[in-house]
Amino acid sequence: MNGKLKNNEKQRAAERKTAWSLAEFEVAPQEGHVRFHDLSLPDALMRGIHRLGFEFCSPIQAKTLPITLDGVDCIGKAQTGTGKTAAFLITIITDLLENPLDEQFDREPRALILAPTRELALQIADDARHLTYFTDLNVASLVGGMYYDTQIKQVKGKIDIVVATPGRLIDFMRKREVFLDQIETLVIDEADRMLDMGFIPDVKSIERATPTPENRQTLMFSATFSYDVLNLANRWTRDPVTIEIEPEVKSSDAVEQKIFLVSADEKYGLLKHFLQHDDIERVMIFANRRDLVKTLSGRLKRDGFDCLMLSGEVPQAKRTSTLEKFKRGDLRILVATDVAGRGIHVDGVSHVVNFTLPEDAEDYVHRIGRTGRAGAKGKSISFACEDDSFQIPALEKYMGAKIVLEYPPEEWLDKQKGG
Repeated sequence: MNGKLKNNEKQRAAERKTAWSLAEFEVAPQEGHVRFHDLSLPDALMRGIHRLGFEFCSPIQAKTLPITLDGVDCIGKAQTGTGKTAAFLITIITDLLENPLDEQFDREPRALILAPTRELALQIADDARHLTYFTDLNVASLVGGMYYDTQIKQVKGKIDIVVATPGRLIDFMRKREVFLDQIETLVIDEADRMLDMGFIPDVKSIERATPTPENRQTLMFSATFSYDVLNLANRWTRDPVTIEIEPEVKSSDAVEQKIFLVSADEKYGLLKHFLQHDDIERVMIFANRRDLVKTLSGRLKRDGFDCLMLSGEVPQAKRTSTLEKFKRGDLRILVATDVAGRGIHVDGVSHVVNFTLPEDAEDYVHRIGRTGRAGAKGKSISFACEDDSFQIPALEKYMGAKIVLEYPPEEWLDKQKGG
């Protein structure tokens, strides 16, 4: 692993020495689209954007960046997958590059990004490293479930951006391994999930350790604007601009959606049918509870399917290796909970299976959004038993369309018991 990292650093150093100018990154203007060229971003950042193949801003980037690049606080309503991560990272990186410090102390980051789950934090940190590829900025990721000593090494020297889960960051603060009094930009991502998962007391402690709202920029994102989320935003931000991007409900043009009415006992047999007979390249199977994910994964393995699971009880090192195998295409079947599956961006997922329908309609949209990405077609298959059926009216109301319900042919069902 260390050898691989050294090789990567050598490659990065070699690429950075190669001459490059903005003239190499030509993007013709398009009506109704905002180019990154239109935002007067630093050349080193534009080179990173060029390397990633981005040309035009997503809707949330187009709305937020002209505001946040001026240092204004922002509350954004947007889900994962809308481009919000790049929006706040571009804001942070631009500020750090355009306002270098004469002297920067070790263990004192200038930007802090808080995320509710380990996977999402690691994904954000990975995105940050790609965008800062041609800069001297350093990114550290501090998350639970991974070796503490390894993460301490990340913050030993000069560190510019820290991406963290609340619990692990609190540990680092208590042990005086990191100090937050020089934070210039604070990002709180997926605030609604922070509330749901009980992290707000930790987030409050972290926020108090940073400069006051008048002396920092605060960007806060949430999939929903509940009373509690807006109450926290009022405390933590200063004269914020509110941006709302409605989640893109996947249409049948991108994702073919089917919901099958079955009994609880028939679900597993129907799942086996699709895994054996449908043209599945890579599939994510979602269930609502950890215990069901564990049972389902074990049962599939016993029946000869090569699959792994992602849930909160899986050690972080195992979760990371599992996700890497899935991204590379070495693993075809991934069984996950909503929390563990959040923040996963994998192109090439041909199918999503909802073994149980989520209780929140937005989670359904988030789940099916794992497929039909990058211009590819996708298929969403959901199983609705007696309990799940209660969620269907809320789904239809949220999506603004009737959902066609089907009964599977008898020959598709395996009458084994236990769903």
